[in-house]
Amino acid sequence: MNRTDRLYALREELRRAGARGRTADQLAALFEVSARTIKRDVSTLQAGGFPVWARPGRLGGYVVDEAATLPPINLTATEVSGLAAALAASERGPFHAAAEAALVKVLSVMEPGARSRATALAQRVWVDRAEGLEISPGVWRAVERSLAEGRVLRISSVHSAGARETRLDPIVLARTRGEWYLVGRDRAEQTIRWWPVSRIVSAGVLSEAAESIPVETIGTPPSTARTISQQP
Repeated sequence: MNRTDRLYALREELRRAGARGRTADQLAALFEVSARTIKRDVSTLQAGGFPVWARPGRLGGYVVDEAATLPPINLTATEVSGLAAALAASERGPFHAAAEAALVKVLSVMEPGARSRATALAQRVWVDRAEGLEISPGVWRAVERSLAEGRVLRISSVHSAGARETRLDPIVLARTRGEWYLVGRDRAEQTIRWWPVSRIVSAGVLSEAAESIPVETIGTPPSTARTISQQP
């Protein structure tokens, strides 16, 4: 069972359990993974807005509201497989955990036959996850939150001269030549800079509000560039 299928199955198992809930150990045994993997999967579901929470105490475990559902949507197997392929190819990109949780939501409200066809088709698309540069999930979460909430980001990045700590106002995330960059204003130097996200070794979101800097400040993008809100 791949992770997307497991996230869907985990969501449905928690929904069926209702007020009884399930412990991490119970879920780990059911899905034949470690309790740590279950906790990571639950965090992914939470990031996507699925209302599951940890109940403390002897009868503790993960509990979800049985009424947490989505209205029916009509997507074809090829449309959903396209979403899954895009997610797999962008595994080292921003907002991946939230997008993965969104895909689970889509699968959960599909008609069973269509869901089976989508799953079967997705199994015929391979992505080599060994390719590309590793980026810490913790770094991505901090970068995403800083950009989404408009807060100052503190990063430690590695350069040829060694590690350097910077406080910055985030402006955009940009992908070019196979690499993700965080573009922002260095608060100390008051300059616009491009930081390769793969070279950020740690990042933290500060309570201080970032200055809202217009995207146009960083210049005009090339004709081949577009925002992800634009259609191809």
